[in-house]
Amino acid sequence: MEVCQMITVGVFDSGVGGKSVVNAIEAALPDIKIVYAEDKENVPYGTKNPDELYRLVLPILNMLSKQGCDVIIIACNTVTTTIIERLRLELPLPLIGIEPMVKPAAEMSKTGIIAMCATPTTLQSARYAWLKENYAKNIQVLEPDCSDWASLIETDQLDHEIIKSRIEEVCKKGADAIVLGCTHYHWIEHDIQMIADEYGAIVIQPEKPIIEQLKKVLSQLS
Repeated sequence: MEVCQMITVGVFDSGVGGKSVVNAIEAALPDIKIVYAEDKENVPYGTKNPDELYRLVLPILNMLSKQGCDVIIIACNTVTTTIIERLRLELPLPLIGIEPMVKPAAEMSKTGIIAMCATPTTLQSARYAWLKENYAKNIQVLEPDCSDWASLIETDQLDHEIIKSRIEEVCKKGADAIVLGCTHYHWIEHDIQMIADEYGAIVIQPEKPIIEQLKKVLSQLS
């Protein structure tokens, strides 16, 4: 697909997590301009409530809009699952969100057990509950404690043993599909997959589907 070089895509995340999404987009669509914005002063987002998130995120997205972005990718599961519809009411351009891949994981699972690695706010969101109700009715969804992962990844302090214990725990319980429901976790995807490989489990994250959705949106803009 040819994309006009004048197209500008904004990518937003609370911290370094979204940079993995930027890297994936740049590899797939090298001709577009990407503007990345993060909120390091307030990272992590995973324990904040929807009103706090809205107050923090809206000004940043408005800034990206004023910088000429044609579309914005919210590379944050926490923001997407809690306030993206509120944000869409305020922004004059398309917003593409990233949310936990419950449906693909449920469809892939042969054991009927999947694991969702996500932040506390994502796990408590109405959107996540809707995803489970609609796509994982007959699936057991394990939710290991990843509450401190984003902040530890942000500061490069995450201990491999912490990852190993949490992933081994869900694999031993039968999970054969492990979802990375926070873009910060993309940076440790290789480590997680190495552990999961020992149990025959797969690890999935949404970068490829997001790129496909971005292509669709860009084709509508051209």
